[in-house]
Amino acid sequence: MLDMNQILEAGLMTTMAVAGWFLRVLWMASQSLKDDMSNLRSELPKDYVRKEDYREDIGRIHELLEKIYDKIDKKVDR
Repeated sequence: MLDMNQILEAGLMTTMAVAGWFLRVLWMASQSLKDDMSNLRSELPKDYVRKEDYREDIGRIHELLEKIYDKIDKKVDR
């Protein structure tokens, strides 16, 4: 029959096996997340515009519109 030591050892081995499996799953999830973030970092600029670039482009558009409005005002004044 099993004595108390063997029962504790079996329980400890089972606990360590479950903990090892859980840590392995966490490690794999962490690696998958790193890969996803790396892919996102490389793909993001292809789909979206950075805020700084957007502001620069909008600033240029405003300058061009002001020039157009000024030319229209000069034509109207004649």
